[in-house]
Amino acid sequence: MPSSNKQALSSPSRLKSSGVRPKLWIFIALFTASCIGGFALLLSPLVSPAVLKFSRSLVEFSGILIGACGGHVRVEGAVLRDPFTGFAVEMKDGCNAANVTILLWSAMLAFPAPWRMKAVGLLAGSLVIHAINIARFISLFYLGLYSATLFEFAHAYLWESMLVLDTMVVFWLWVNRLSRTSALPNAA
Repeated sequence: MPSSNKQALSSPSRLKSSGVRPKLWIFIALFTASCIGGFALLLSPLVSPAVLKFSRSLVEFSGILIGACGGHVRVEGAVLRDPFTGFAVEMKDGCNAANVTILLWSAMLAFPAPWRMKAVGLLAGSLVIHAINIARFISLFYLGLYSATLFEFAHAYLWESMLVLDTMVVFWLWVNRLSRTSALPNAA
């Protein structure tokens, strides 16, 4: 393709006339509004008991997995405790992956796609993120048993970054799948 044609296809006026910029601004506005609404709901006192119950069920499931793999652990509400050393990890509000789930949901809901595909993406993406978060929680439990330094690094830096990155990858995979199945509006 000659260079003049490449410039014509990617010129700002061409992008503007094709509706790319307005769609981008609509996505940004919907994403921002969804994030604000989702985090406001997450932090509201009305939802707090449900969030605590959700965190406790994640900890209980983590305890079941550890026991099924031959490990020893006591579940005490939102706490996993080693019965021999007494070391414990607690799943607090920021540790239950609800925050990155809100980011994923906000992005998927704001993206121009059919509602059926959004529903599939929301369900599958949430399951993937929470499976990764359970692996994160269990790994932090075992890291804490053997090295406080590794635990602090993994907790504060490694896993926090990985959960955000995993959320972005899940969103990217969903958008990629949409584009391959031609489920995107104006895909032609």
